[in-house]
Amino acid sequence: MSALRRKFGDDYQVVTTSSSGSGFHQQQGSAHKKKRQRFVDKNGRCNVQHGNLGSETSRYLSDLFTTLVDLKWRWNLFIFILTYTVAWLFMASMWWVIAYIRGDLNKAHDEKYTPCVANVYNFPSAFLFFIETEATIGYGYRYITDKCPEGIILFLFQSILGSIVDAFLIGCMFIKMSQPKKRAETLMFSEHAVISMRDGKLTLMFRVGNLRNSHMVSAQIRCKLLKSRQTPEGEFLPLDQLELDVGFSTGADQLFLVSPLTICHMIDSKSPFYDLSQRSMQTEQFEIVVILEGIVETTVPKEAHKTSELYASFN
Repeated sequence: MSALRRKFGDDYQVVTTSSSGSGFHQQQGSAHKKKRQRFVDKNGRCNVQHGNLGSETSRYLSDLFTTLVDLKWRWNLFIFILTYTVAWLFMASMWWVIAYIRGDLNKAHDEKYTPCVANVYNFPSAFLFFIETEATIGYGYRYITDKCPEGIILFLFQSILGSIVDAFLIGCMFIKMSQPKKRAETLMFSEHAVISMRDGKLTLMFRVGNLRNSHMVSAQIRCKLLKSRQTPEGEFLPLDQLELDVGFSTGADQLFLVSPLTICHMIDSKSPFYDLSQRSMQTEQFEIVVILEGIVETTVPKEAHKTSELYASFN
């Protein structure tokens, strides 16, 4: 709250107020209603757990790159370190095996003998030669000779494998670091929504503000009404989604978010709330999901931030 006041002044409040006399106010009994589980939390996390999908693991592995990006940071770092460690030990072992098969580890050779890799006598020296090759720091005391065709083939294989591993793991880490998830934490939504009169019409309103000085380009806001309903054929839809008009026809959904803005949904004949009274809204089970999308000015990637409102959050 203090950060908002520093940026926008004392006139801005996160919690909106309802106009006296014309707005909908909760009755005292509704405050004691049982708290309903949200489909989307206030911080944007979706409370969804998939089940009975069958072969779920194989589906995740088929899109391995996205699966790694979605993992927590501790698992990303663990996989990053483990993959490089295993790859390095494997390739160093291959160089050691070549030296062992050719007999290069035997020190009883004469001075005219040309080994596959000069000065590789054991596994540590083979590992150091691999690191010199992989890191491209240049050959010095250890180097590959032209008398070893199998070593040349292994050298080409190592270069290709190293490029693939680097591209995959470094690309995964870069994508994860560039995700604007933390940026969404500086987008503030009002704690409560309000239904009140504006311009002579009943209107659902809430506010949104941007804490950072960097702007969101092409910011757009959408609202979804989630509620259960039963079709005339008797089919029960537990999470039917309806779009709430927040200015599609007039372009009001395209935001210039440099200061806190009030988002309005006019309750007219096209609104899902048109046939609901104050009392019926207290008994209805629904949730409004707000989605704010835009391009981060400084880092370019597009971000989306979600929040939700239950009727218990209305004033």
